[in-house]
Amino acid sequence: MSIPLEDNVSDIIGKAQRGLGVSDSQLAERSGVRVEKIRKLRDGEFDDNAVERVAPVLKLDAAALRKLAAGKWNPESIGEVEGLAQFNTTYHDVTVNAYLVWDPASREAVTFDTGADCSDMLQRIEKENLSVRMILLTHAHPDHVADLRRLRKATGASVYISELEAEEGAEAIGEGKRFRAGSLEIEVRLTSGHSPGGMTYVITGLSRPIAIVGDSLFAGSMGGGNVSYDDALRNNREKILTLPDQTIICPGHGPLTTVAKEKRDNPFFATQGSVE
Repeated sequence: MSIPLEDNVSDIIGKAQRGLGVSDSQLAERSGVRVEKIRKLRDGEFDDNAVERVAPVLKLDAAALRKLAAGKWNPESIGEVEGLAQFNTTYHDVTVNAYLVWDPASREAVTFDTGADCSDMLQRIEKENLSVRMILLTHAHPDHVADLRRLRKATGASVYISELEAEEGAEAIGEGKRFRAGSLEIEVRLTSGHSPGGMTYVITGLSRPIAIVGDSLFAGSMGGGNVSYDDALRNNREKILTLPDQTIICPGHGPLTTVAKEKRDNPFFATQGSVE
């Protein structure tokens, strides 16, 4: 079963408004769109003319927004990648992703976050006869670490998290840290903004490079800039979207995507007019 996009147009407009500190009245004044129509946009009533006027004020790509509004923003088909598994679980009223990555030859593995329930992940570890070397956390928000105690006990693996955040039993690490597990090489990049120490883990050694990004970036959107909207935008642009185009992006919510897809179609990052 396919995983739906995390955000719709209303979500994206709301995130941009909050991040930029632009009120409805300010957006109306700068865009020439009535306040009532702006509120309707956030309620899901889309008007191409209103989207075209509002987008540049919010530094969003209008073509990408129209594509989302029309239901034509389709996640890229990734296909099976040996050594990569995604797990999607429900935490209260949201769904959250966790990941398992392993070297198919040595069977050494690394887990990324836990989601609400790590049962399926533990079953896959047993099925693949994997040895989990470490548990790497993208950030400490509860939906991402809800089953950490169980995963740590079941695997006996060491846990690591950004030095800018804290989690019981986890060792602090900083940007630039590198790990190895069999043929896998993992580079740690700080992509804060949504959380103080949000981490992206760039993995090479499989058939394609992989970036486990937590809530920094989603297919067609990004995490809210809860800590710093400017930092969230800059880190996504400089530390994730500069990776090779074929890099598979594994977000904390929503479907898998790629660097090429997000550079082309993400409303926060697409070049104006570049969306097909």
